[in-house]
Amino acid sequence: MYDQILLPVAPGGEANDAIPHAASLAERYGATVHVVSAADTAVDTLAGPRTGAFSDRLVDAAEERVEAVTAELEEAGVETVGDVVRGEPLDVIENAIEDGADLVVMPSHTRQGIRRLLLGSVTEKVVRVASVPVVTVPMTDPTDEGDREPADQADREPADDGDATGGRGASDGQ
Repeated sequence: MYDQILLPVAPGGEANDAIPHAASLAERYGATVHVVSAADTAVDTLAGPRTGAFSDRLVDAAEERVEAVTAELEEAGVETVGDVVRGEPLDVIENAIEDGADLVVMPSHTRQGIRRLLLGSVTEKVVRVASVPVVTVPMTDPTDEGDREPADQADREPADDGDATGGRGASDGQ
């Protein structure tokens, strides 16, 4: 059913909960995973003496990320191809689909409200324009992790550890 799975990764990114999903789908269908990172260097829109250095660092970060993800997938026995492409992420993904990807697997940050509106999402754009199925894998925003309790603890009473807040942090409920 699927022969070419596209797995976009962000330059310099670390976690990507979509990787094991891409690996599982590739194993199930005997597909090749194409790991791609878009290096949106903005060379055409920025001017100045440091633009080249920034662009080089971005490309280097993208190459490191693609190498790390392809190594992880190959270690799991998945046939993998990696590539870094200069350009805007949506364009890079659309071009990869035109080149034969028949499934896209990518993370989706769980932003809500104004952050979602202002920051936008490459994943949301891909879902809207892709001519192939897109599997989105929710990822936790690292800036929100401190605000969340594990599901099994959410319904429990706060522990009384003898402090004046009754087991709550100073900013909770005050």
